[in-house]
Amino acid sequence: MMQPTSPSAVAAFPTTGEPVLRVENGSSRQASDSKQDPIIQVEGLRKTYQTARGSLDLFDNLNLRIDPGEMVAIVGQSGAGKSTLLHILGALDAPSAGTVYCASTNVASLSPRQAAAFRNREIGYVWQFHYLLPEFTALENVAMPLLARGKVKAGAPGDAQRAPSSSLGWKREALAVAANWLREVGLEERGAHRPGELSGGEQQRVALARALVNNPRLLLADEPTGDLDETTAGMVFDLIERLHMSHGLTSILVTHNLDLAARCTRALRLESGRLAPLEARQ
Repeated sequence: MMQPTSPSAVAAFPTTGEPVLRVENGSSRQASDSKQDPIIQVEGLRKTYQTARGSLDLFDNLNLRIDPGEMVAIVGQSGAGKSTLLHILGALDAPSAGTVYCASTNVASLSPRQAAAFRNREIGYVWQFHYLLPEFTALENVAMPLLARGKVKAGAPGDAQRAPSSSLGWKREALAVAANWLREVGLEERGAHRPGELSGGEQQRVALARALVNNPRLLLADEPTGDLDETTAGMVFDLIERLHMSHGLTSILVTHNLDLAARCTRALRLESGRLAPLEARQ
């Protein structure tokens, strides 16, 4: 069972320190078993859009492998397709060609209903904007994915996996698990506040708790610090890094911040429809 860290440690936003790394062909990677199955495997990915001027190919036979436990940054110019790539990996969009496996699932083969269930079960999302529901409290916002799923995934704070005996009892249980996650991000005392009563950094921390409340294996973050000032951005990234390490996540972050990208296991640049190590830009 995953146990939240102490509230005092969370409130201080400590950094986790440098992970143990090894260098392979000029890129840093976490020390791991090379024979393990990847959590992300992309081969020959193409994405084509039809425009008034003809076809626009966004990806050019793009390949990508991400192993469990990695924290990978993707950088690139605006319009390069970073967000689109994240959407395809997370079953929010479909490729035009190629294969995309996420958590051993061919995401392109999923029906809309299956894709929704897959996302709710396996993936946590954090966006540049928090997308919290303004009429609900921070606690209720964090609990929303649990209420949609109908049960708590084993290993989440609360450690339950059962269908509710009643809707009222289930809501209480979901709110209790959500409270644990608010404690995890240092916002235990802010659960009754609505999003408009929170600072930008607090809003993004609530969004992060919501993304992880279902205990996903994969965290996808699209410019998670893009709307924050430099100091707050660093604190939020410290929190993401700590949760990544303490909960055994695999994380993919899209960012324009090269300093934050350098702190990840690997940093890749998306350019001209392909991915390459950040250091290899020509």
